Amino acid sequence: MSRSFPGAGGPPTVPDLTEALARAAAAAGQAPSIHNTQPWRWRVGDAGLDLYLDRARQLPSTDPAARMAILSCGAALHHARTVLVAVGWQVEVAELPDPADPDHLAHLSLYDRRSATADAIRRVRAMRERRTDRRPVSAVAIGADSLLAITIAAEQAGGLLHLVPRDRLVELGSATAYAQRAEYADQTSRAEIAQWAGGNRPEGTGVPDSAIPEHPTQTTVPSRDFGRPGTLPVGAGHDLSATYAILYGPADAPVDWLRAGQALSAAWLTATELGVSLLPMSAAAELPATRQVLRRLLPGLGQPYLVVRLGIAAPAALAPLSPRLRPSQTIGGVPHTD
Repeated sequence: MSRSFPGAGGPPTVPDLTEALARAAAAAGQAPSIHNTQPWRWRVGDAGLDLYLDRARQLPSTDPAARMAILSCGAALHHARTVLVAVGWQVEVAELPDPADPDHLAHLSLYDRRSATADAIRRVRAMRERRTDRRPVSAVAIGADSLLAITIAAEQAGGLLHLVPRDRLVELGSATAYAQRAEYADQTSRAEIAQWAGGNRPEGTGVPDSAIPEHPTQTTVPSRDFGRPGTLPVGAGHDLSATYAILYGPADAPVDWLRAGQALSAAWLTATELGVSLLPMSAAAELPATRQVLRRLLPGLGQPYLVVRLGIAAPAALAPLSPRLRPSQTIGGVPHTD
């Protein structure tokens, strides 16, 4: 006998539920992740959708505590939930549901149907349009209304954004540059970056040359140095009109990193809807010494997880979309058609 749930349009059966969950997990593959490692694994079952950290795609040198990997999984979790809400499901999320398995990050269950909202549908569209653009932004400043909307979106998803004052940007830029030099001076870290960037990446993952600027950007806060020039054309722009913010929260534990990823996703999708370019910058959050600088920039507000740059993209060709793994490589529990 199939299980049914109340809701509009008649009671859905278990096959209906598993198909919705599988589609959500597949769409979550579009989420952003550090070095585009896509470190998530999904399990689809009759009782719901389970999210796991895939240690095989963790960065052991850059991210030994899995802080950024779990944050990336949080972004995928928010993407999956967004898709389910957009097709009319009410979703309940249990974070870190199994104390015996710290890699089991979340369980999603569906419990009723309701009409999809226009906001959710727009966010799904933004999921397909979102991209990472490492080029300098234009000289046009972001409107206060857009900044407020992005900040509220992050807060509603479980994270907070603190705007870095302009007179502290040099400090932020110095911390970011120091972190990148320290990581690149380490042979293991350098080899790890080379594994995930450029032409020899694992198929369907990593950062292609087409997404790496052809030369270092002339910005106060440097973008990621992948140790090689790419092929993405870069103009003479700077980041003078950009806004930098620190994504933060109350504590520094796996559940906080998971919520930070959900907040990053919500902020980024909202930014995409509003025509704002959002660039996550994790270098300064990857080393204990430079995380301490971020804490000073937060003036006692909480624990930093990530820096984001916000701006209006310069008029140019769109940055390329990053490659993606096939759904069958990240989802288990149901048959897949890639």
